[in-house]
Amino acid sequence: MDHKLISDISFPPVDEAAWRALAEKALKGASFDEALVSSTDDGIKIEPLYPRSVHPLPSGRIDTSAPWRIMQRVDDPDPARANRQAIEDIEGGATGLSLVFEGAPNAFGYGLPCTSEAFDRALDNVPLNRLALRIDAHPMSRTSIDWLVASLTAKQADPARLQLAFGIDPAAIFAGTGRLRMSIEALEASMPQSLAHFFALGVPGVLLEADGRVSHNGGSSEAQELGIMLASAVSHLRMFEKARQPLVYAAPHVGFATSADQNQFVTIAKLRALRRLWARAQEVCGIEPSPATIHAETSWRMMTAKDPETNILRSTIAVFAAAVGGADSISVLPHALTHGLPEGFARRVARNTQLVLAEESGIGFVADPVAGAGGTAALTEALCEAAWEEFQRIEQEGGALKSLAAGRVQERVRATAEKRVASYRDGSREIVGTTLYPAASEREIQVLEAEVRPLPTDGTIHCEPLAPTRLDELLGRQA
Repeated sequence: MDHKLISDISFPPVDEAAWRALAEKALKGASFDEALVSSTDDGIKIEPLYPRSVHPLPSGRIDTSAPWRIMQRVDDPDPARANRQAIEDIEGGATGLSLVFEGAPNAFGYGLPCTSEAFDRALDNVPLNRLALRIDAHPMSRTSIDWLVASLTAKQADPARLQLAFGIDPAAIFAGTGRLRMSIEALEASMPQSLAHFFALGVPGVLLEADGRVSHNGGSSEAQELGIMLASAVSHLRMFEKARQPLVYAAPHVGFATSADQNQFVTIAKLRALRRLWARAQEVCGIEPSPATIHAETSWRMMTAKDPETNILRSTIAVFAAAVGGADSISVLPHALTHGLPEGFARRVARNTQLVLAEESGIGFVADPVAGAGGTAALTEALCEAAWEEFQRIEQEGGALKSLAAGRVQERVRATAEKRVASYRDGSREIVGTTLYPAASEREIQVLEAEVRPLPTDGTIHCEPLAPTRLDELLGRQA
């Protein structure tokens, strides 16, 4: 082709006003705001067009030289069967395991028995020295930390070399189960001793975690989830301080777990906002900020029982958003989990969802692919402001535990959830396969035989739990 044919061709400059005029012409009288502007659950407007960010702030995984860790859930109540699944997952490409014990707020009715014997059996012949390992458990105590470390040592896995996350979050346990085994005052008095004991063991990794999955699956907005996580993380710093651990050394032992859903741009901005909020909180505490360690799990509340294969599509978008947003590790809930304990096929699909995006699509190749994107920057900034307000509100209520005990957090989350459900009922929002294009018939879903286990009822301190509830469940109850 002769380049001279196009050398004199140029396009006239178009500014935002000119673009808007063209857009309004195409709308043929329809309202610009109603057609092209949407809002998040926090009332943050999402415009159709944004200018490039003038001063982009980098945000990405802690280790930008490697892809995110592909975590596979190990939640089978049968430890022997769980062991076979774990080995198959590692052989199939998973780079980490997320051990979910019964009674954990995110167990969804299943989980390993919370015993050292179950832990040992589930990890028998699993190559621990090259894996990331995280724990989702009902209240982890000093004793349980001891047997976890002892078991890892007995398996010739050097705890000092492992990528560990113990996932302890009293606020998430309180919110998810509605129970605490001791008073808030007793818990806050006993935790520093356990933390000091943990430091004496010399085990690296995340000990205390601010877990936003409980509030998300209970119906919170993004800003509410972020605010609750930040309040929990700050309470963890206070516990470290009471344990006489310098905050600058303690902060890297605080991690975050959050939900990723099919709302792609909001999920990306939420993870980026989380890193900025944690950095700001550390600055306020007078320490040099350490980066946030973020684990993302696909949303339970977005999944459906009807046409469950659509859960695969939702999870794919959620994983993409979490990876672009900078998650350090990601776990996918198998699409069949709404029908029971998933068997091999559903687990393989969950694993391969991440493998395809990581290894074939190369999503993690660029450290921060949305840096400079005006829409992402604006949404991140707005989420930071709204989340900081929620954080301050919780702090004024005495902190995460006391706010939960008084029912303040639950009241705000419940109001948000009710408003969201109303939008699905009036048709302003839709769920593919449930309220939009429902399948004429449902295919049988294969699941494993396993008894659904209720949440624990032990505990002397009670609050109204933020029970994990799917949107399709809520719609069904109100039908």
